[in-house]
Amino acid sequence: MNDRPSGGWSDEPQRMILAAGISVFLSRRHRFGTDTVLLSRFAQPRAQDRCVELGAGCGAATLLWFAEGEPAPARVVCVELDGEAFGLLGRGVSENGLAGRITALRADLRCLAKEPDLPAGGFDLVICNPPYFACGEGIEPEDPARRAARQEATATIGEVTAAAARLLRFRGRFCCCWKPQRLPDLFEAMRAVRLEPKRLRPVCTRAGEPPELLLVEAVLGGGKQLNWLPALVLLGPDGEPGEEYRAIYRMEE
Repeated sequence: MNDRPSGGWSDEPQRMILAAGISVFLSRRHRFGTDTVLLSRFAQPRAQDRCVELGAGCGAATLLWFAEGEPAPARVVCVELDGEAFGLLGRGVSENGLAGRITALRADLRCLAKEPDLPAGGFDLVICNPPYFACGEGIEPEDPARRAARQEATATIGEVTAAAARLLRFRGRFCCCWKPQRLPDLFEAMRAVRLEPKRLRPVCTRAGEPPELLLVEAVLGGGKQLNWLPALVLLGPDGEPGEEYRAIYRMEE
């Protein structure tokens, strides 16, 4: 899987091969990164699962589940607020022939109670790659779409976890990416809505370095026991992608 279109970026949406049998549409303003791919693999649904992706962007995390050889879920609703990103998402769903399995919904994740496609307690798995920084923290992109993806301008982590908790059935799973420096904020937001952190996997660029990213799974109504998983190390001593990273990105295909 390549992570950018051949020929570089233009002003028109571009198709990119995402994985075997699946492509995604990107634009200069709306792309996806390594965290999206890692989240998709970490949260791997079961074949019968009903899922939601909040803040889906172009839909890369969900579309990866439908690649050849993957245990695709029964149904996914992808929620996206930005108009341009929603257009890319809808095109990806349509052109991959997945309209019967994936519903693209343009909506604000803070206002989902009246959406007929999103009944309370109706889902087994919710995923989100949320904005990592509070407003005013970190690098602030000039482009509004990039800023909304990076900072909590349109949704705080508390609003994300509240939306997830409403959608999940009892014992349903919520999976997200997060930054280590804000882990207390994430756990506080989760526990406020009965999402109990259950699995945590650090992601490090190289062995021995502090994690740059965390992959976290919580269970609605779960018991208070957190399982730390071995760190995912992206690069080997030679600076080349490690074996697990290569497998996640299907680099041998």
